[in-house]
Amino acid sequence: MNIPIFIIILAVYLLATILLGYLGWRNTRNASDFMVGGRRTHPYVMAISYGATFISTSAIVGFGGQAANLGLGLLWLTFLNILFGIFIAFIFFGKKTRLIGQNLNAHTFPELLGKRYNSRAIQRIGGIVIFLFMPLYAGAVLIGAARFIEETFKGKISYLGALIIFTLIIAAYVFAGGIKGVMYTDTLQGTIMLGGMAALLILTYTKLGGVITAHQALTNLASKMPENLVKGGALGWTTMPVLGSPIWWTLVSAVILGVGIGVLAQPQLAVRFMMVKSNKELNRAVLIGGIFILMMTGVAFVIGGLSNVFFFNETGKIAVQVVEKGNVDKIIPAFINMAMPPWFVYLFMITLLAAAMSTSSGQLHAIGTSFGRDVFSKTSYAADYKEEKSIKGVFSTKIGILIGVVLSFILGYFLPISIVARATSLFFGICAATFLPMYTLGLFWKRANKPGAFTGMIVGLITSLFWMLFIHEANSKMIGLVKLLTGKTTLLGAPWSAMDPIVIAFPLAFIVTLIVTLCTRPMPKEIVEKAFRVEKDAA
Repeated sequence: MNIPIFIIILAVYLLATILLGYLGWRNTRNASDFMVGGRRTHPYVMAISYGATFISTSAIVGFGGQAANLGLGLLWLTFLNILFGIFIAFIFFGKKTRLIGQNLNAHTFPELLGKRYNSRAIQRIGGIVIFLFMPLYAGAVLIGAARFIEETFKGKISYLGALIIFTLIIAAYVFAGGIKGVMYTDTLQGTIMLGGMAALLILTYTKLGGVITAHQALTNLASKMPENLVKGGALGWTTMPVLGSPIWWTLVSAVILGVGIGVLAQPQLAVRFMMVKSNKELNRAVLIGGIFILMMTGVAFVIGGLSNVFFFNETGKIAVQVVEKGNVDKIIPAFINMAMPPWFVYLFMITLLAAAMSTSSGQLHAIGTSFGRDVFSKTSYAADYKEEKSIKGVFSTKIGILIGVVLSFILGYFLPISIVARATSLFFGICAATFLPMYTLGLFWKRANKPGAFTGMIVGLITSLFWMLFIHEANSKMIGLVKLLTGKTTLLGAPWSAMDPIVIAFPLAFIVTLIVTLCTRPMPKEIVEKAFRVEKDAA
């Protein structure tokens, strides 16, 4: 790599990012601006920011690497991401979230839930869950960016050095600009990501002889599938695994369902719906968001699978055999650096930095607001309007961002290899089990009440953590707690040990929420009427 040229390109990109962060800071005058952008965000900015926050190096590097390992079955995740993460999220969840969020003057996702159910406990517990577990997801995103930098600058920049540099850059503009700085930079970064992924798709198919030739070659490589995957039920990179096999459960439950459904309960995404002034902006954002997600995840998964063809043609080995220690998080970086022309390596470096920065900024902002607004704020619900008109409460939020940066960096350094996709799935699953039942019922069922929401929340969280620590072998074996206590790697055998926590925890939490709600008193009428009051521009 030509270091001087890259430094110039990087400097221009960082200068634009700093400028947008500065504009965010200049336009942040109160807590409402810092947390929800003053609720007047343009639909294009909202859609690209939502997509750029959703799609990160975790999707491109982590899940792209998993596609190289498990196959193109991951494209079902792209389908669910568009169906649930864009269409259902914007058209159904988004409109209700915006309505109730504005009616109740909510600034964060836990605050939305807390005010809907008139419960400070729900808001605080929600804030604690986000503050404690989102650094796991944020750490995974940092790993994805740092691995690419490490692979690109082999021998010149260490993994630790890349991690430090990247973490400091993100922390600077999130800390200063609040959500406006995040939204402005997200729009730039999302646009860069679109261009980078489109170029990657075209160059890859050109390199491999065209669409049909490339995919036929991948199909023909089925016999080269690693033995451990074949024993687990894998049939090749262009075929779904054997129904009900361990690999099938890993692909479907942990990857496809965990992230595909869990996206609906992502705090850093849900808060975007409270930033637009009317439902018209959400309607206009659907098409933009759908195209963005298709280009980001669809391209990443296809390229991940096809990297096996390139590596086999060049080295006689499949992707996972080429990278050091079989670390799937290094597959996409290795493919880009080996297969693409030098000019594209520069472009893709900026694309990955944009993807990581856009997601990390949203994550750190959510961690900070959970700490400052949801966990430690003593402001009563009745006094919230006064706080919204001042900058009070922003200082504690910035303290939370700083703590989130430190925790994410530590996890980014100490987490094991091939962890990016797994850590992302874990966080999405925990959010789905903890928040999604009460969030869904709270938006669409006026009868939903505090006892049901609180009980379902606790059941979902505890079940998800128990299954992760003691049953789901991929995680329980890595964590090691069950082995320390029992000498085993999991308390249950197949197929239970291959099922992701979301398969058990989410349905159980939903059922418990329903039963407890029906067995207890409805919410006070005035609270429900206030939450569901329809304003004139709601259409």
